[in-house]
Amino acid sequence: MRGIAVVPSYVVMQPTTLCNLDCAYCYLPFRATDRRMPVAVAEAVAASVNRWARSGRFSVVWHGGEPLAAGREHLAALMAPFAPEVEHHVQTNATLVDDAWCAFFAAHRVRVSVSVDGPRERNGDRVTRGGQPAYDRIVRGVEALRRHGLPFSALAVVSRPAPGLATELYDYFLGLGCDVLGVNVEETEGVNTRSNAHDAAAVTGFWAELVAAWRRAPRIHLREVEWSLRYAAAVLDGTAGELLPRRLDPIPTVGHDGAVVVLSPELAGFRDPRYGDFSSGNVLAMPLADILAGAAGTPWVDEFLSGVESCRSSCPYFGFCGGGHAANRYFEQGRFDGTETEHCRNSKIRLLEGVLEHARDHESPAA
Repeated sequence: MRGIAVVPSYVVMQPTTLCNLDCAYCYLPFRATDRRMPVAVAEAVAASVNRWARSGRFSVVWHGGEPLAAGREHLAALMAPFAPEVEHHVQTNATLVDDAWCAFFAAHRVRVSVSVDGPRERNGDRVTRGGQPAYDRIVRGVEALRRHGLPFSALAVVSRPAPGLATELYDYFLGLGCDVLGVNVEETEGVNTRSNAHDAAAVTGFWAELVAAWRRAPRIHLREVEWSLRYAAAVLDGTAGELLPRRLDPIPTVGHDGAVVVLSPELAGFRDPRYGDFSSGNVLAMPLADILAGAAGTPWVDEFLSGVESCRSSCPYFGFCGGGHAANRYFEQGRFDGTETEHCRNSKIRLLEGVLEHARDHESPAA
């Protein structure tokens, strides 16, 4: 985990900045406007991606705004330059998903991930631009996916961890029918300035409870918990040093205009007096492969890498998280070379402590 890899494992693409919802915790700055990606941007990205895909598995993640707001015809045109072996994923609020979109997903072999925060009463922050609850529309979209036999993942945001919530959420997603579940404790980033500071015991208890719920019925791949268990197992057998990659994945996010932001999609669309627009280049002017080869020379990236080294030398959890996320540092601390953030505490430290707490509470008595 020193420096940045020049070849990513996936690329994030923004087909449009527009979103048809107005979720209270959303970080995106231009979600009320429809700034669409020209096909020329996708063609430029594909020139590098198709070469990488010949060497192994590679994914393109379509992430908005709401990607489906770009429309099927335009999204198909953006996907067309990519080689058949490239895997396509879409992160969607599912409110636009219908039979026609399901046929599109099947024809283009698109893997779908749905953003939904649990039962109806847990989705109060997910509203339309008119302020109306979006839950019924989300569920109709999920029902269409199930009707067409399309597997899907789910992503839930937890704003206020509390006792009983983890069990409620896990049971809900079992019934929803997703095969993978990711759980994010709400983050202070982008245009979302709400505090993400929580009582340590409450967050640790939430993760411990989620592990317990999953162990009772492990029919869903639970992203955060399974990674934590892999790490714990690696520590026990002495292979923890082999879990993290040798270099950070650059996670390039290609904005609607072709600008490339590395490491944190949440920085796309923002500007700072010190760092400018955070981009490392534009694919309409330079090949994506060349942009990534020089990304470490971007001033804010160098500052972030300095912060990673500070984490390495000071944090006992470094082997688990690899130094945190750039956007969390920036939006919480105003810089990139800080160390521990509230996001670290909520979604790394207390996650691992919750897993260990569950293990301690359920260890077999001594013979």
